Amino acid sequence: MGKDNEALAQDRTDLAEDRTVLAHERSFAGWVRTGMASVGIGLGLNALFRALEPGWVAKAIATGFFLIAILIFYSAERRACRIISRLEAHTVSELGSIRIRFMSWSLVTVTVVLTGAIWLLVPV
Repeated sequence: MGKDNEALAQDRTDLAEDRTVLAHERSFAGWVRTGMASVGIGLGLNALFRALEPGWVAKAIATGFFLIAILIFYSAERRACRIISRLEAHTVSELGSIRIRFMSWSLVTVTVVLTGAIWLLVPV
């Protein structure tokens, strides 16, 4: 009977860790959504204030939101990889560190390119 209790306790512990992995992935997705919202706000404000004089003001406002988004993406990646390294998924397939890094750095790259496009391609 003691071994059955130990096995049951281990199963519960494994399932709890799986739930923690999934909760962590939801948190990462929330951070990514927040970063994407910052990019969207920057684009929206740039479009809204484009007629503002001088022309660089709208671009600077948008760039501020893009920098916030980059910081969010970077912070989410660092936090996610640190937590993933301490957890072990048992019955769920986890989002691995490589995929988290790829997603985060892809979003950072696209945001940097978007910032460059606004400053170089959008007329003042």
